[in-house]
Amino acid sequence: MSSSHPDIALPRLIAHRGLAAHAPENTLAAVRAAHEAGCRWVELDVQLLGDGTPVIWHDATLSRCSDGNGRLAALDLAAARRLDVGSWFGDAFRGERMATLNEMLELLLERNMGVNMELKVTGKRSGTELAEAVVPRLLEALPAERLILSSFDRLALQHARSLADASLLPIGVLTESVPHKWRFRCESLDAFSIHTDWTRLTAHRANEIKAAGYRLLCYTPNDPAAFANRWAWGVDSAISDDPTLFDSIAPPPGEARA
Repeated sequence: MSSSHPDIALPRLIAHRGLAAHAPENTLAAVRAAHEAGCRWVELDVQLLGDGTPVIWHDATLSRCSDGNGRLAALDLAAARRLDVGSWFGDAFRGERMATLNEMLELLLERNMGVNMELKVTGKRSGTELAEAVVPRLLEALPAERLILSSFDRLALQHARSLADASLLPIGVLTESVPHKWRFRCESLDAFSIHTDWTRLTAHRANEIKAAGYRLLCYTPNDPAAFANRWAWGVDSAISDDPTLFDSIAPPPGEARA
């Protein structure tokens, strides 16, 4: 692992898609809720609208988290602004609008929060185009110590790395389960971290990752008791829909959430 990575003080708990258990995911409201709950970092997803505007959104389609239908890629910003992306979650969030990347970065900067931003490449869309649109905005808005860029998409991460070195842009390799050739993928990207499904992580693989000097993040544990032994495996951070659940069982070892 490169020695040029920034010194990131990762919290033990990161709020998934904002505070997704308590507010509509990937919205400004969800990030405000995370901040109010004491979370210092959030995980978010970014995609491009059809007109090239980067927005904070997870799905390729609109129906699950808005009052609209169809594909995100068919929208321009004006059409996206007309969607209600909060009422599906609860009446208290009626009228919430889709956040642009710029709006979200302004909020993160205002609240002094860190972010794991996932380049969400859906369907046949271009990961290279997404990275080209997103990475310069991230670098301009946030210090490297408060940023990790991750993706499942290999080309998106490769292009992201071509735009900035490891001292400016920490990259997280996002996987469902850690592949046998994980070390080659990390070295080729000069990666900072590996992010994996906590239910598929093994103690052996966790030990390998930590011994090689990489940070290890797990998604999406919402049962603190079931997750407890992963801390002993060396997991650095858990990306949870509701980090406050961990307070009711026992705080994770090491750094506190708030």
